[in-house]
Amino acid sequence: MTARKTVKFLVVVVVITSLLDLTNSFKPLFSFAGNSITHRDITQMAVLRKTAEVCRDIAASEGRDFSLNIDNNLSADKVQSACSSRGTSSFLLSTMFQISIANMYFSNAKVDVALALSEAHHFDDETFQGGRDVITAGLSAVKASVKLENFVAGRTTLGCVCHTLQDFYSHSNWVELGNNAPFSALIKPDKPLTKLAGPNTPTCRNCTEGNCANNLLPDLLQQGLLTSGYFNIFSSAKPSGKCSHGGSFDKTSKQDPVGGINKDDVESSHGFLHHQAADLAVIATMELLEDIRLTIGDKNFLRLMGLSQSSVLCFVIDTTGSMSDDIAEAKKVSFSIIDSKRGTQQEPSAYILVPFNDPGVGPLTMTTNADVFKESINKLTARGGGDIPELSMSGLQLALTAAPPSSEIFVFTDAPAKDFQLKNTIIGLIESTKSVVTFMLTDVIARRRRRRSSGVFRRAVSQSDAQLYRDLAQASGGQAIEVTKSDLSMATSVIEDTLAGAVVTVFQAIQNPGRPDKFTFMVDGSLKNITIYITGASSLTFSLNNTQGVTQNSSLSSGPLFSLTKVGNLCRLKVNAENQTGLYQISVGSNNPYSVKVIGQSSVNVIYNLLEAHEGAHRDFSLKEGRLLSGGNASLLVSVTGSETVRVTEVTLFDSSGPTEVNGSLQAFGNGNYLVTFSGVPSGDFVLLLKGEDISSPSRSTPSSFQRQATTRIKTSSISVSSQTNITNIEPGSSISIPFTVAMTTNGVVNDSAAGTFTVRANNDRSYASTSPNTVTIEAGSGGKANGTVTLTVPANAASGTDVTLTIEAQDAAATDINYTVLKFSVVERVTDVTRPTCREVSTSANCPSSSSLCASTQWEFIANFTDGVNGTGIESISIRQGNGTLNTSTVVGTGGENVTVVTYRAFCCSPNVEFVAVDRVGNLGRCVGQVRQPTTAAPVTTTAGGTTSSRGHTLSITHTLWITVVVSVIWK
Repeated sequence: MTARKTVKFLVVVVVITSLLDLTNSFKPLFSFAGNSITHRDITQMAVLRKTAEVCRDIAASEGRDFSLNIDNNLSADKVQSACSSRGTSSFLLSTMFQISIANMYFSNAKVDVALALSEAHHFDDETFQGGRDVITAGLSAVKASVKLENFVAGRTTLGCVCHTLQDFYSHSNWVELGNNAPFSALIKPDKPLTKLAGPNTPTCRNCTEGNCANNLLPDLLQQGLLTSGYFNIFSSAKPSGKCSHGGSFDKTSKQDPVGGINKDDVESSHGFLHHQAADLAVIATMELLEDIRLTIGDKNFLRLMGLSQSSVLCFVIDTTGSMSDDIAEAKKVSFSIIDSKRGTQQEPSAYILVPFNDPGVGPLTMTTNADVFKESINKLTARGGGDIPELSMSGLQLALTAAPPSSEIFVFTDAPAKDFQLKNTIIGLIESTKSVVTFMLTDVIARRRRRRSSGVFRRAVSQSDAQLYRDLAQASGGQAIEVTKSDLSMATSVIEDTLAGAVVTVFQAIQNPGRPDKFTFMVDGSLKNITIYITGASSLTFSLNNTQGVTQNSSLSSGPLFSLTKVGNLCRLKVNAENQTGLYQISVGSNNPYSVKVIGQSSVNVIYNLLEAHEGAHRDFSLKEGRLLSGGNASLLVSVTGSETVRVTEVTLFDSSGPTEVNGSLQAFGNGNYLVTFSGVPSGDFVLLLKGEDISSPSRSTPSSFQRQATTRIKTSSISVSSQTNITNIEPGSSISIPFTVAMTTNGVVNDSAAGTFTVRANNDRSYASTSPNTVTIEAGSGGKANGTVTLTVPANAASGTDVTLTIEAQDAAATDINYTVLKFSVVERVTDVTRPTCREVSTSANCPSSSSLCASTQWEFIANFTDGVNGTGIESISIRQGNGTLNTSTVVGTGGENVTVVTYRAFCCSPNVEFVAVDRVGNLGRCVGQVRQPTTAAPVTTTAGGTTSSRGHTLSITHTLWITVVVSVIWK
């Protein structure tokens, strides 16, 4: 509709951010209407079912049992456990799978905010071709990201694609037409979209007294024509006789024919079909996931889903001249981790390496191949240096955007940051990704002045320079470990601790300025390998005591409660196994800044995400970008992982350095999910503390208590920074404009009378060319808001599948308050090749015995030609989807000049079926199926392609007394 396309950006932002009940889709995250199904539910069910299917198939190929019942009642914990090569045996579950699923359903939900007025993204207004273009372009982007092992960007794009696909089943009349299978043409760009209602074809009649059960015209249903509802929040205009979407914010539904046909929830116009639409949306999402799976392979599919028991190993390393010892230690510890964990459940899920110096950063190495990582880190050499500061912030920025959310990142340096102006950008990325950053700082000196040696400044980090690293570590929940180069090897045990798998944070506190204090924390029975880190001045003292009254202080390196290792500013306490449960108290004596962190290994953990509430008749939430607004209300989605018997009873925002504490109210949504709301969060710097109980405790009268603490600090701001753009993919060599709005708030609400000037910074992690205003000014009478635009240009040589993260910050004139928004884009080349690779049989032969008991003694052979045509992008890979034989390929030039891949397959007669999958360079998928059987009567060989059957001139080869029927099919999944 024209009204949607010409609406001013500012108006769109006001409408979208104030009301989500204009949303025209399955509800994004929560259902407040009976037992309705949300996009979150649909996405999670489809991901869990398809992931379980892949694991089942892998287990079958390896001869392992897989006993999990695959249905819509799966949980992430059950799938993760069943997918383990150790089956259902007890082992520690990490949160990586749950975090990845959340990434997908939050990006799914974001479509309802960022693209709420796009017909194509919701299949409104009979925009079927546009909707399919959104899906197929997104599919190409996902596959391009995976090709570069960029799984994080792939998940984000996948979530967006799933939203549009799922909306088709709620917004169209596909269900009303009696279909009980997905509309597969939506993910097959070379298939025609047929039987669409024409632009002048009436589709609906008025609903009767609010009852819309029979408002679709009988002629439309009899002819099997496809339509979808029109939707507009600004105008009631729509083509004559057309259906509307329906709902209180759809103005077109007030014009004849009145009413709507959407099935977004059970209370919608066609809510009586809501569950049928949701079931089809689950199946269709699984079909889309299967297409991706066949294209990228099972191993990469599981990586894309985030199915992992461990986090990534991510190093950011200074490579200037004085870092040779540090690089050697990084090599040593990384190789030790790789060699000891390879092939185990605790093997890192990926490896990331970012070298930096001055003036260079990178190249980024991101791989799932341990040997590739080893080779990359082996190539690092310490050389050069020039002036002392290095580009440590730029290196960390690249790591934060490359690593999955909630990663552990380790930075090795002995120099101050030259690019310290990126501090706020780094903090924004830390808060956005919830990643933990630990700095390994060598040779920190007590004074600012650096001594000269032979006319050259000695490289070292002064106390004031080190404060930047301490601030970033504090923001992330990490540590700034300060040691001499000779002692670095003793400090890197922290890396092995945090990469042990299923590591959780029980408690963390930072005192700055320092003061003597006492801290308590609860250790539950699920926790193993408790470790306590205390960083501070060498004069720091402490003591630890447990529930039984046993006490040990820092003067005793080995005692009843812990074993102590001291190195630099770090004290590492390994709590003795027999004393690991109950209430602990740690007393710290120091007037200098210090930190306390308690970690352990446990399947029971909690993940959370900040939400932005949208009020209205169909209230819901979306993922909160940026910081909480001072004085406003706050909402979180909290999910317990690793246990079905643990329940959260208390969620608190507290400032460990002050008396401020805000208690949240909890609303349970089942399966360990809680909506937590806080009222009037004051200005401050908070951490999130969660407490609960395990109702499976042997003593039901006194359930076992547990606590977990989020690592990333949660800060508030009175500045709001928002940006809405309908662009998610960028072509190489193109530029995009991203509008943004800065506003001043009071008690979480925009202050209409506010005025002021704000410094603006826009940074991206790829160093792509960009322009932005240096400042924006909120003028008196402007409604408390100011607008600006960032322009981002992608180089022509940028690889398809690359992602770019853009951070837009706004800081007040006094430089005391700042907020930001983080946007992610994928660089994707325009795909013009939508043709699937085709398969043609060349010959078959066999000498298979009639007795199945003798099948292992003879073989059969199948030869076929695959081609992507003269104008195709070319076949990139051919693999065996089914069959236990051997595959060989060679390439020849066909009669028409096209490249032909000759496939030769041989197998024993006990394996009489084979299926090949051919993928071209842009991800189009072709399949070829061959089968050996003994028919009762002779029959010609047939081929199938997308549901049609033809002989294609194939002839049947007969050897001995067996017919060999080869069914060749090319199927776009």
